Amino acid sequence: MSAESLVSPAAPMPSHVPVPVAQYRLRDETLDPSNLGAYNLYITAGATGLRIGVADVRRNKFVVLEDYQATPATSLAGQLQALVTQHDLVGQSGWNRVRLAVQNRHFTLLPAPLFRAGDEQAYLQLHHRVDPQHETVHHYSHASLEVVSLFAAEKVLADWFQNVYPEGKLLHQTSALLEGVIHQSEQSAPRRIYLSIGHQEVTILAVRDKRPEFCNVFPFSTPEDLIYYTILVMQELQLNPDQDSVMVWGDLMHDSELFTILRKYIRNIRFGNRPFDLSYSYRLNDVFEYRFFELFALHLCE
Repeated sequence: MSAESLVSPAAPMPSHVPVPVAQYRLRDETLDPSNLGAYNLYITAGATGLRIGVADVRRNKFVVLEDYQATPATSLAGQLQALVTQHDLVGQSGWNRVRLAVQNRHFTLLPAPLFRAGDEQAYLQLHHRVDPQHETVHHYSHASLEVVSLFAAEKVLADWFQNVYPEGKLLHQTSALLEGVIHQSEQSAPRRIYLSIGHQEVTILAVRDKRPEFCNVFPFSTPEDLIYYTILVMQELQLNPDQDSVMVWGDLMHDSELFTILRKYIRNIRFGNRPFDLSYSYRLNDVFEYRFFELFALHLCE
């Protein structure tokens, strides 16, 4: 079956949508496209664009990393469907497991005992005005943490995913970040702050003793906005920027203005690593380890 035939009939792709441009397209030569059942497919979709990861199940190893820049004035569904028309992996069936993470600010976390299936929209309405014509509300359970993530996703994108991958799981990108950080944090560790920096937004996560204590996404347009929100959260959680450490992942460079201002105001700041206990193809060696953390961490999401 061709990739084109898998596009949801409920959401046809406009013919004028250009195929997203690849910034990275890294593949290990061991990848066997004729045996997709041996691999997991991971996708993240947000303002930054589309990111694709493929992990070899038996070897617990990422063998594909692809990064496609966002197409201006085009919906996430349109971008993904445009990519499918010319992609040999995305849109194909037969994978062992498929996960798609959406990146936006329309989410909340709820203690699992308070969650009741069917009331997702009512919970989320407290934080985000849901547009039922263009959005659908979903949930993802963090079983080991007894936390449920509630989030809105672009309706056409969610419908496409459900149609193409009915057994796949849709989740919010903060869930991948949370699972990744919890996985590599230490038992009985003190409260720590973690930043994931994307396109004009930062996700700030606080974890103590392998339990989340704070998680939110803040928009920013200047480096000063970024440091303001970071310091504000640290002060609210009684953390000292001169003493307590902060770990950073995301789309920035060591010499970027964003990192420079963070380092100016936070003494103990460092870049994070890729999720532990996974392997990565040598093809990914030229990519900074603090990039694509949430994509890789989807491997830790059940």
